[in-house]
Amino acid sequence: MTTQRVWTKHADDIKYFILSKVKDTTIADDLLQETFIKIHTKLHTLKDSTKLKPWIFSIARHTVINYFRQTNQPLELHAFETQTEIEECTHTEKDCLHAILKNLPKKYRDPLFLSDIKGLKQQEVANHLQQTLPTTKSQIQRARKLIAQGFINCCGFVLNEEGKLVGEIKDKEDCKVCR
Repeated sequence: MTTQRVWTKHADDIKYFILSKVKDTTIADDLLQETFIKIHTKLHTLKDSTKLKPWIFSIARHTVINYFRQTNQPLELHAFETQTEIEECTHTEKDCLHAILKNLPKKYRDPLFLSDIKGLKQQEVANHLQQTLPTTKSQIQRARKLIAQGFINCCGFVLNEEGKLVGEIKDKEDCKVCR
């Protein structure tokens, strides 16, 4: 599937969707273009072409929401209710991450939480946990590796040549960790 094919098949529907939210043709055209830039740069990550339409509409929805946030305009949440209900029923990275974090040993989960979620500096984490800085750094790095391994085990993600985790979330029944 190429971006051109996606454009030909879905551009009008996406534009209508965006226009129904922003009520301005010029803004809708800009957001449509922004949506297709995102689609073009991420299309190679879509593994299941049967999920193309929900995927592109999700990108369009997030683009519209970001527009409202950036312009500080009030966002009418009821306009997105249907999509939110669908999203709640689908399996996401958050579901996998939650299960992976839940399965992390406490000695790795706590330093990671304090550092990456609470935003404490690693020295502050070490002080809080009453341990040395090298121990804390080691535990945080180990936790990050365990999370990456969790995604590999759960949904078949892989590490690319640059050492970055890449892949696509599977349906929940196909996941090994979070089902």
